Amino acid sequence: MINIKENEHLSKMNHSCAHLLAQAVKHLYPNAKFWVGPVIEEGFYYDIDLGDQVITEEDLPKIEKEMKKISKDGKRIVRHELSKEEALEMFQDDPYKIDLISRMNEDETVITCYTQGDFTDLCRGPHVDTVKELKHFKLLKVSGAYWKGDAKNKMLQRIYGVCFETEEELEKHLADLEDAKQRDHRKLGRDLGIFMFADLVGKGLPMWLPNGFIVRRTLVDYITDKELKLGYKHVMTPSLGNVELYKTSGHWDHYKEDMFPAMELDEEAYVLRPMNCPHHMMIFKNSLHSYRDLPIKIAEIANDFRYEASGAVCGIERTRAFTQNDSHIFCTKDQIKQEVKGVIDLILDVYKDFNFKDYRFRLSLRDKENQEKYFGNDELWEKSERELKEILTELNVDFYEAEGEAAFYGPKIDVQVKSAIGHDVTLSTVQLDYQLPERFDLSYINESGEKERPVVIHRAILGSLDRFIAFLLEETKGFLPLWLAPNQVKIIPVNNEYHLEYSKEILSQLKQNNIRVSLDERDEKLGYKLRESVLEKIPYMVILGQKEVDDHTVSYRKAGSQETTTVSIQEFIELLRSEIDNKIYEAK
Repeated sequence: MINIKENEHLSKMNHSCAHLLAQAVKHLYPNAKFWVGPVIEEGFYYDIDLGDQVITEEDLPKIEKEMKKISKDGKRIVRHELSKEEALEMFQDDPYKIDLISRMNEDETVITCYTQGDFTDLCRGPHVDTVKELKHFKLLKVSGAYWKGDAKNKMLQRIYGVCFETEEELEKHLADLEDAKQRDHRKLGRDLGIFMFADLVGKGLPMWLPNGFIVRRTLVDYITDKELKLGYKHVMTPSLGNVELYKTSGHWDHYKEDMFPAMELDEEAYVLRPMNCPHHMMIFKNSLHSYRDLPIKIAEIANDFRYEASGAVCGIERTRAFTQNDSHIFCTKDQIKQEVKGVIDLILDVYKDFNFKDYRFRLSLRDKENQEKYFGNDELWEKSERELKEILTELNVDFYEAEGEAAFYGPKIDVQVKSAIGHDVTLSTVQLDYQLPERFDLSYINESGEKERPVVIHRAILGSLDRFIAFLLEETKGFLPLWLAPNQVKIIPVNNEYHLEYSKEILSQLKQNNIRVSLDERDEKLGYKLRESVLEKIPYMVILGQKEVDDHTVSYRKAGSQETTTVSIQEFIELLRSEIDNKIYEAK
């Protein structure tokens, strides 16, 4: 799906269309006042104060009609330059524009606004030449939005829309939006019984249902098996820690805003952990290590907690309680390159299993203009940034640099995977850290018998399991690969009276071969049960009638297909086991 914001021409059109929307709303609701109307990836929106009046989805066609009327008039969009004093006078009756003007930088001596017919709006631009160019648009939805995003402020009404140059482009985009709606992991998670939320439990705190637990357990077993083969040692650490632990690590100074408040217990303060690094530092410190022991790879499937802002919480993509596939590699300076390359090899191996092909590596660096966000000296930062860049260059992978995206203790390599709905999602990360070993006074005995500081590589392959599953649901549209699907096969007898016993025999054989299988033995019509199974997105349906009973065979349909294939039960089991064991995935 196209990113409107990244396309210069479309961005200009959509920004102009936001003004067209505001003008139409002003015609229909004369008392309306306007906050901001920016371009976003999906199009544009405008935040509007309508007083006691409320706009609903049913009102959008009326607003569209007025927009089309204004567009046909073909008025030019004219730019004006004003001094700050002139702008304050022009918008003296509009508290929202006054606020914007008052907060502008002092060096902004020229303020611009744009006029189209009877409507003038404060704006930096740019815009198209005339409103006549804005023919092909659609208002998408309306929602509430707090002024300035602050829940303490007034609730405004936000109208979303999108604009294209041609009707064909608009229709294609609307179709893509509909596809994105069907891929929304929040809808799929609910429909497929993966997870749920409850206000009484708390915002951003997912509860995993039986189907979701199977998916999580399967993913955990999958990545744990890979890590164990590569020499990782798995541990388990508590989900909270003493505040002093996080003061030592630097999280209390640099990450406190994203942490839950401390709990006072027995004259000590404890906090829910936002990440696992400090605990793993303490595990390493617990033993005396020789250079011969390194690298030491400490891994954990760990529950973490972060106080995400209410507006940032989104399904299981961004939550306040989540599970990380986390690990810390303690190594010598000479081992950095080898170990980072090994992590990237593991990432690519995993992506091959999941058929991820559209991804880029991002070298996340510190913001040199805002160094108070980070700790450590310039020399170590420049050294670690240079080392990661050299590794990516040697690997000959596609990467780009992003200032300001580093962790507060070191630079990192993030893998940005393009989702099916066009979003860049950070799934995996590799971070190089000279700082925490120093803060925790970690050491190993080198070849000379002296204490030396190790280097730590922080890495997450699946990242947050929660976010990974959200990504998978949207990528597959809920048609998870067979090896990961919570219910792999559903058996449907044509007639319970004649075919149920044979169906139970097949059920037993599949279970004996570790196939996750269910039997629909309800006394319902065959067509109804088939349609329901399709909605459940089960990879294989087995339909058993008299012919199958007589021939001792099974007839199956793969998800998304109407074709029925008949084979022996042994052939079917071998087919399933091969697909499961080889992690075969065919995109739907």
